Amino acid sequence: MAYEKLKEEIITYSKEIGIDKIGFASAAPFSQFKARLEEQQELGYASGFEKGTIEERTEPSLLLSGAESIIAIALAYPTRMKNSPKSVKGDRRGMFCRASWGTDYHIVLNEKLEKLSEFIKDRVEGFTCRSMVDTGELSDRAVAERAGIGFSGKNTLMIAPELGSYIYLGEMITNIPFPPDQPLDDGCGDCTKCLDACPTGALVEPGRLNAQQCLAFLTQTKGFMPDEHRDKLGNLIYGFETCQVVCPYNRGIDLHFHEEFEPDPELVKPRLVDLLNISNREFKEKFGKMAGSWRGKKPIQRNAILALAHYKETSAMEDLIRLMEEDPRPVIRGTAAWAIGKIGEEDGFKKIEAAMALEESDEVIEEMKKGLAFRK
Repeated sequence: MAYEKLKEEIITYSKEIGIDKIGFASAAPFSQFKARLEEQQELGYASGFEKGTIEERTEPSLLLSGAESIIAIALAYPTRMKNSPKSVKGDRRGMFCRASWGTDYHIVLNEKLEKLSEFIKDRVEGFTCRSMVDTGELSDRAVAERAGIGFSGKNTLMIAPELGSYIYLGEMITNIPFPPDQPLDDGCGDCTKCLDACPTGALVEPGRLNAQQCLAFLTQTKGFMPDEHRDKLGNLIYGFETCQVVCPYNRGIDLHFHEEFEPDPELVKPRLVDLLNISNREFKEKFGKMAGSWRGKKPIQRNAILALAHYKETSAMEDLIRLMEEDPRPVIRGTAAWAIGKIGEEDGFKKIEAAMALEESDEVIEEMKKGLAFRK
């Protein structure tokens, strides 16, 4: 009864500090999820960003001695912005996905979890905990599902019926045996909108994602974008969210509950050409507080080049030629050469030919050949 009362106090306090949804789960091993992870690895579907061994990712007791329960939290983020700048010919703009709007959610959720832990420490002697948001060993989604935050959709995202899937997740393993909440029933039914809309077939079946084919994952990689996916990004330079946009649970959802997540239009829709010329220091100063900056400027610049190619933005030719000729990074040189060819101006083709005669990287030369293949 004492833990039930404490649980209710925590729920009340969580609302006071701006947590939109909270749930409680046991810290028992995630046995079914473990089998799922093993299958993902065998199939080659894992992203490679995952932290820890499969055992650490599925056995909370390995992460906190005496683990008894897990508290899961969710915070909603907005889907629309005011005063969104237009992307027009001669002034094309990229787009960070909604999950990267405002202050990095890792910071915001960790602050909420820290307040929760302090609240509990003041009431329970010997309380211990371990919190994590996204970059920890535990699967935020598996924990949230067990704690009744929502159900796992066919798009592999956590869907809270009242909040949709535009939510950030975090959790705290504790040594207190809180009474657990009940998981929700699956709410997708016969709907397959997300699977039908996935442009790369990354959603190979309901609830199973091949991260290696997911555009949201690929925008965060540092190598060359696979040829077959370059035209599918549009103007997105970080993340991809078609599988959320088409979800019926997200229809009409636009929740502005947290000032920290409000987007700065100039940051989330930056000028593409400006990104080509930005220094490391400028990038960190401008975008460093956004979740989408975590991999540094290289993937963002590569994606900006692809977006300019998508638009066939002739006004960017001078900058693209400079990158092809002078940038020390093969991925940027090669992607710029491909983009110049995609834009399709004869002067651009001549520049590629001249640069190719001096190029020493086989990878870049291959991209230059691809660029020249656009010549009609």
